[in-house]
Amino acid sequence: MAGLYTDDFIETLRRGAASLTGAWGLSPRAEVSLLAISENATFLAEDPDDGTRIVLRVYRPGYHTRAEMESELAWITALRADAVIDTPEPLRVADGGHIATFDLNGTHREVAAFRFMTGAEPSPDDDLTDGFHALGALSARLHAHTRQWPRPPGFVRKTWTWETTVGPTPHWGDWRHALGLAADGAALLERTSEALRRRLAAYGTGPDRFGLIHADLRLANLLVEGARLGVIDFDDCGFGWFGYDFAAAVSFFEHEPTIPALQDAWTAGYRTVAPLPAEDEAMLPTFVMLRRLLLTAWIASHNETPTAQELGAAYTDGTLMLADRFLSAAG
Repeated sequence: MAGLYTDDFIETLRRGAASLTGAWGLSPRAEVSLLAISENATFLAEDPDDGTRIVLRVYRPGYHTRAEMESELAWITALRADAVIDTPEPLRVADGGHIATFDLNGTHREVAAFRFMTGAEPSPDDDLTDGFHALGALSARLHAHTRQWPRPPGFVRKTWTWETTVGPTPHWGDWRHALGLAADGAALLERTSEALRRRLAAYGTGPDRFGLIHADLRLANLLVEGARLGVIDFDDCGFGWFGYDFAAAVSFFEHEPTIPALQDAWTAGYRTVAPLPAEDEAMLPTFVMLRRLLLTAWIASHNETPTAQELGAAYTDGTLMLADRFLSAAG
């Protein structure tokens, strides 16, 4: 693997994570293996003595502050305490916090641990209609919780607005560096970005439509087992438009012809729990385009990850197709 996450570097992270398993009560014989590489590196730790399995997340440096990490875990803890959704328990270390560290070339690397959750990731090739109905209801429960949850002192998470997604201060890089992007394509995406800016500014960030969201409810972060729909990886949770959670759910297959049907299923499921005004529903395609442009930037700035390497410049081509369609629909 090229870039930051070379095979040797992953092995270094694995050993660092393995050195901390005792902080969460695992025996020295615990085996640690790679699960996934995305924004962070995650590993599965299995204790042969008692069968305990936990997931270790090694945070990517420079993305979250320690306060942001603790804030994410505080929200997950509250969601579990209030029985809002099924999500793995964040595990505490001896000092009562959630974060342990190991040294890597003089730099502390933060690690969090979660109980392992069983289940299977849905596939975009499956019939996802029923699943998106359930996901809509789940999203409504999340949003209802964030509207009334008294956040603890010092709670801080990133904000996902036009400026911080595809505008001048993006969290995930500049879409202008998209793989394979030529001058005519860049001009099309400039027009698209400006159309998004105008539409989102007109829509606004009132408390009825903007608040704390998961922000990454894509299929890879869902675990289905029987009737249970589990949610993992709140690493990107922050303050954004509630409708953005639908856009995140169709990440990486936004171009598929099934998206309108999945949007209908999601909105119907949402309305089983909470109202969803027509104006909010009408904005969902805008959030899909915003997310698609954001992911195009993410692929360019995270080209060492397996997802980025798999999608490559073909994803940029799909973004151009969707952008042309978006502008045509906008008139």
